[in-house]
Amino acid sequence: MRSNQLRYSPGHVFVTAAFIGSLALVLAAGLGALGLTNLADAAIARCLSPALQPETAAGFPKALPPWGVWLATAVVAYGLALAMLGVPGTWRRLVLWLTTLCLVAAWAPVLALAAHAPEIAAPLIAALWSGACALVYTHSHRMPCDDGTLQNR
Repeated sequence: MRSNQLRYSPGHVFVTAAFIGSLALVLAAGLGALGLTNLADAAIARCLSPALQPETAAGFPKALPPWGVWLATAVVAYGLALAMLGVPGTWRRLVLWLTTLCLVAAWAPVLALAAHAPEIAAPLIAALWSGACALVYTHSHRMPCDDGTLQNR
């Protein structure tokens, strides 16, 4: 197993996390500029409105501020990449990624119950892209945290 580790180039955590998080933000912003995140948010709202009170069937009375949605998107994009690159083992990285995706998706019913429009498409896209990129990067690089005794690649 040691000879396999010598083939991989050394990985970097902070620079790579900044790069992956920035790419995830650019992707979410680009899809937002095309209006695709608004379509996804509207579809999520349509799915949730029948399960709530009848007065929400016409729409949600409150909306999150745009800066709040983008702040959450940035935290998810950079935080997930940093966490996945700093944790040893593929299994742990997968658990972090899937847990983050589930937590972001769980924001929708909570926001809907608070009478806010469930605007989770941008953070969900950022989490999906950030996690996928971090997972691909760790499979082709030798991360500093993987040099220890844990060798499950």
